[in-house]
Amino acid sequence: MIGAGGVAGVAAYKCCQNNAVFSDLMIASRTLSRCDALKARLLEKFGGKGGGNAACGGATASGVCIDKSAALTNISTAQVDADDTAQLVALIRSFKPDIVINVALPYQDLSIMDACLETGVHYVDTANYEPPDTAKFEYGWQWAYRERFRNAGITALLGSGFDPGVTGVFCAYAQKHYFDDIHEIDILDANAGDHGLPFATNFNPEINIREITANGRYFENGAFVETRPLEIKRVYNFPEIGDKDIYLLYHEELESLAANIRGIRRIRFWMTFSEKYLTHLKVLENVGMTSIRPIVFDGREIIPLQFLKAVLPDPASLGPLTKGKTNIGCIVRGAKGGKPKDYYVYNVCDHEECYRETGAQAISYTTGVPAMIGASMLLTGAWKGPGVFNIEEFDPDPFMGALNVFGLPWKESFEPELLNG
Repeated sequence: MIGAGGVAGVAAYKCCQNNAVFSDLMIASRTLSRCDALKARLLEKFGGKGGGNAACGGATASGVCIDKSAALTNISTAQVDADDTAQLVALIRSFKPDIVINVALPYQDLSIMDACLETGVHYVDTANYEPPDTAKFEYGWQWAYRERFRNAGITALLGSGFDPGVTGVFCAYAQKHYFDDIHEIDILDANAGDHGLPFATNFNPEINIREITANGRYFENGAFVETRPLEIKRVYNFPEIGDKDIYLLYHEELESLAANIRGIRRIRFWMTFSEKYLTHLKVLENVGMTSIRPIVFDGREIIPLQFLKAVLPDPASLGPLTKGKTNIGCIVRGAKGGKPKDYYVYNVCDHEECYRETGAQAISYTTGVPAMIGASMLLTGAWKGPGVFNIEEFDPDPFMGALNVFGLPWKESFEPELLNG
């Protein structure tokens, strides 16, 4: 596992729960002390008790084996620079893993994929590649690896977080079980959590702010339509958290879903933001603190957004402060048997419950759990095939079953409140 932040902490915890599949885990990051601290927390949590999920009683669910009697996952740590493919290759060759779970920065996707190709190891990530010097993210860079992964006989699973990730599985599940054709998808990501701080981001500040301040885009009638940042706003009444302001953003799963969901006419992505959050963000943007253009300060070159990241709270520190719930899901509209059909599938996650279990808030939890599940799909053979794949290209059923086992149970409705306009 490359990375030792909040998402990595959850993913590692879940690997230890699923110890019959994950017998050995190496946690590697640029900062060895963070890896060692995570290992210590895991040993304190699982040491002497074996792994497994007490609630599951040693059952097998949807191709995911949970064995309380299995030996404790063997955890080791290492220091590595994920930008340096040669370092990654040396580390992979020394540890000899079956799979690499990339929960580092999206800037590092390609260097890690290169290392997996050179060593013949499967690859999983949670977000698509984004160049450090351009606020632009798309799958083209990673899709270009398809033939090389196919020829190497290994699999790269892209976007095994929640969005992208679970939302793609939700759409594939809807397509498989409820629709002949899907015409419209609205992906809704709501965070009703409150950490009590004036301003903080719930995941990596640099990635979060780059996403929000970029132009919005949505897919309609075979092409992408661009909007100004946060130009389009709606209000949606979310189950369990109520009315929230939602804003249209571009998100990478729109690109892959537009290619993989049959009959699609429109896909949009929406995320909630409070007025206070947007006011802080606007002030920071107006004074240049969200810029990724280098400036010279006190004789050295710095990037304002990276400096801002350094002074903002670490998202991993928000766990004990955050209360409330998230709601992330998909509203799907289409046809079945020649008749119109509406469907809503979603997960509600409680920040405080996530913290009690793993020491992380729900944003890290909802990304870290699917990262482990995606890796387990490849390791158990539930998903097979050499090449580079987005998550919705595989059979959704075993993944959907594993969500219920590992802490992200989903709900569905066939009479949802629709998001019109």
